Amino acid sequence: LIADRREGIGVCGWILVSLSFFLVLITFPISIWACIKVIREYERAVVFRLGRILSKQAKGPGLILILPCTDTFIKVDLRTVTCNIPPQEILTKDAVTTQVDGVMYYRIRSAISAVANVTDVHSATSLLAQTTLRKVLGTQSLAQLLAGREEIAHSIKAILDSATEQWGIKVARVEIKDVRIPVAMQRAMAAEAEAAREARAKVVAAEGEMNASKALKQASMVLGESPAGLQLRYLQTLTTLAAENNSTIVFPIPMNMLESLGQKNKGG
Repeated sequence: LIADRREGIGVCGWILVSLSFFLVLITFPISIWACIKVIREYERAVVFRLGRILSKQAKGPGLILILPCTDTFIKVDLRTVTCNIPPQEILTKDAVTTQVDGVMYYRIRSAISAVANVTDVHSATSLLAQTTLRKVLGTQSLAQLLAGREEIAHSIKAILDSATEQWGIKVARVEIKDVRIPVAMQRAMAAEAEAAREARAKVVAAEGEMNASKALKQASMVLGESPAGLQLRYLQTLTTLAAENNSTIVFPIPMNMLESLGQKNKGG
């Protein structure tokens, strides 16, 4: 962690600083070009004086003054960084091997902590994101991984945000981009889904047959009460067939109709 700044730089340090300042004065205005540095709006400068951080806050943006020989500085970019999490080989809770990759967005909130508390803040954050992704997804089943990406991403973000706080990092967002499973598992899942769809189709067809049989039963009861209605239904069906197919239809005539015609002829 950052050393205690209350110790100061000591007497020898103040002597060296005074000599550096005196050197700037005697070489003015040439030395001013080496002392003045420009810090952009999205940058901050962490200034070290004799190896110690000069102030509690990073300097910038704008012009800052650097003494030669005693002061050095490191620029820190405060813009949001996009970190691609490479595909990770993960064994899920139900023993399925998957490859998962993602993306993380973060920015440096404290330039001094990012410089003083970790060697390479970007590399450390990227490696931590990879290990956290493997650790979190290892506790999930394949179904949970496929259905709950949003919840898993929020969980990973919370863990990373807590772990990188002392590095001066603020994790803005974590997203899971792609989940790859073996080809054999894809085929098995496709066969399972197809079987489930076929089962649902058979259930729907059976329900339709049951409803149709109930309707036919009711229709037969109505037609059974009126024999003439049955004959009219028979003729209506023949009319429908003749309208759809232009052909000659031969159909039997009921005997009771012939008997009634014969009786009419005798009476005439």
